[in-house]
Amino acid sequence: MSSVSSTLPTSTREIQLASRPHGWPVPEDFRLAESTLPELAEGQILVRNVAMSVDPYMRGRMNDTKSYSAPFALDAPLDGGAVGEVIASRSPERVVGDVVVHSLGWRDYAVLPAAASTKVDPTLAAPTAFLGALGMTGLTAYAGLTQVAAFKSGDTVFVSGAAGAVGSLVGQIAKNLGAARVIGSAGSPEKVERLLELGFDAAFNYHDGAAKDLLQAALGESEGIDVYFDNVGGEQLEAAIGLMNRHGRIAMCGAISQYNSTEAPVGPRNLAAAIGKQLTLRGFLVGSYQQLAPEFSAAMAGWLAAGIITFDETVVHGLENAPAAFIDLLRGANTGKMILTLG
Repeated sequence: MSSVSSTLPTSTREIQLASRPHGWPVPEDFRLAESTLPELAEGQILVRNVAMSVDPYMRGRMNDTKSYSAPFALDAPLDGGAVGEVIASRSPERVVGDVVVHSLGWRDYAVLPAAASTKVDPTLAAPTAFLGALGMTGLTAYAGLTQVAAFKSGDTVFVSGAAGAVGSLVGQIAKNLGAARVIGSAGSPEKVERLLELGFDAAFNYHDGAAKDLLQAALGESEGIDVYFDNVGGEQLEAAIGLMNRHGRIAMCGAISQYNSTEAPVGPRNLAAAIGKQLTLRGFLVGSYQQLAPEFSAAMAGWLAAGIITFDETVVHGLENAPAAFIDLLRGANTGKMILTLG
């Protein structure tokens, strides 16, 4: 089965990696280029991207080092989560007009196997939600909290980077599932205020002093932390270890405080405390928890429909502005999910 729209593009703009960043990325590390689109082969679709996801993990892929995901190639387009509309299809699985999520962002148009896309229902939410609360971001928050950190009702939870896309959802999910107290850290007074609006019991600006002191004050009458959802690493991870209860659980999702470091970071100086407290520190990748996707999608769709959970987006428009949006993300300019809209 084949279907096409009336007029099809023959080329696409794309963002290429021009050089590997040393420390903080700069605009010169990226290049806006144009490439020819290949003709569709059997089983392939052509997608007009509506929006792309801008995520911290992409920084690691800009380094030429072995990691859980292959590094971006120089002088080639970057990739990442995107949502778009099928405008041509040579697959019975997709027809023109379908809205799909896929992994070929950083370009206006993408040719890919239909099997490498996921069809979504745009009547449930705006398309960008499938890159955030209803997508990988939301699943990361849900899996990290419920499975990796083994959250249970009555836990005291601390979330670092809590005003970001993942952290803001973690805190709300924890409150909805019965957390006794949820604490978040963020990088500005405005973000702290937003966390309180989202239902966090306490929040602090990590620029205001030593993380351990700020976290201790935010605990209030709680004796300590049962679950720490770590998006930051560094000083905040050390502070959390010092204030964890016995048998506490730490879900290690990210370490954005170290992503642009040009020197080897110093590990938490109190890591040995994890022995006596019998802590669990567990790193995770959302790809290992795809089996939770149906359960998560049903739960999150219900929470969003009921207004129990809300999500923020920081939206930048235009493919040419993708590098600036990424650099701004690493500097904490976003509240909630950083999204780049296209077209």
